[in-house]
Amino acid sequence: MVERKIKLSGVNTLALLGYNDIYLHLIEKKFDAGITVRGDNLILKGEKDEVEKIERVFKELIFILNKNGHLTENDVNIVIDLVKLDSEDLSTTHKKKKHVEDEFDSTILFTKNGPIKAKTPGQLEYYRQVKKNDIVFVIGPAGTGKTYLAVAMAVASLKNHEVNKIILCRPAVEAGENLGFLPGDLREKIDPYLRPLYDALDDMLPADKLKSYFDKRIIEIIPLAYMRGRTLSNAFVILDEAQNATSLQMKMFLTRLGVNSKAIITGDITQIDLPSRTTSGLVEIQEILKGIEGIAFVYLDKNDVVRHRLVKDIIEAYDRYNAMNGKSNEKKDQSNE
Repeated sequence: MVERKIKLSGVNTLALLGYNDIYLHLIEKKFDAGITVRGDNLILKGEKDEVEKIERVFKELIFILNKNGHLTENDVNIVIDLVKLDSEDLSTTHKKKKHVEDEFDSTILFTKNGPIKAKTPGQLEYYRQVKKNDIVFVIGPAGTGKTYLAVAMAVASLKNHEVNKIILCRPAVEAGENLGFLPGDLREKIDPYLRPLYDALDDMLPADKLKSYFDKRIIEIIPLAYMRGRTLSNAFVILDEAQNATSLQMKMFLTRLGVNSKAIITGDITQIDLPSRTTSGLVEIQEILKGIEGIAFVYLDKNDVVRHRLVKDIIEAYDRYNAMNGKSNEKKDQSNE
């Protein structure tokens, strides 16, 4: 019988132990040792092996809590599984242990609605390339999570203090990038074009926190045209719907990046809305920047679709139709260049 003490000074004990100690009770059920909260300390009593496992669980949970600002029941279960598997016969548990570790590897952000994860091999490659490179281009059809995962990675970087702000932008091509003729103030004019970015943020941040970030301009959502003249340092910058950025706009966007900044550029080159004689900057950039260290291109396809099951079938149907007609939407849109 041994006794160990874990100091909780500086730790949010409510977040660590859960509402009504739900996480604490969950851990107690999984291990054969006593856990007592005494002031700013956790007292562990039991057989040495069990106490050491519980100690490892809490240390890992404290690390996750400090990193993400909160815990979920899923976090607690994953950590418990990892600790328990480490003590078993690796010859029989290797596959299960790898699966649990992959859960952590694919988790981008913990939110009130649960973890946001890379759910397909393509999405996981996307996540890994963003971690390794400062500029990542992600090209793929609708429903593959290009924008949603980009916003999740940006929010995670902000929470982890890797950047000081997030800039999200889109070309407002439907309004000709000239918003002056539209009624209302700037926010009213551009909101319809930027709504998907707002929706993603609503899923990932509490309303009061999101409002505070907007008020302090820690998070900005703007049309691409409003990026001119800015230098963005210590920022996570996302250009969404980049297939509708012209060559000059793409160059302008990429040259906005300052020190310690990261950029994700997303787009679907089969859905270009530019005038027929205008070259898409996203199509062109694949040749211009190919092979430059620190810049990566990720291509998602129908196998990465995570929306309604019919979305994948719809994409396949369009691909078949375009193949039968001997052209793709991309070729059609660029045919008069």
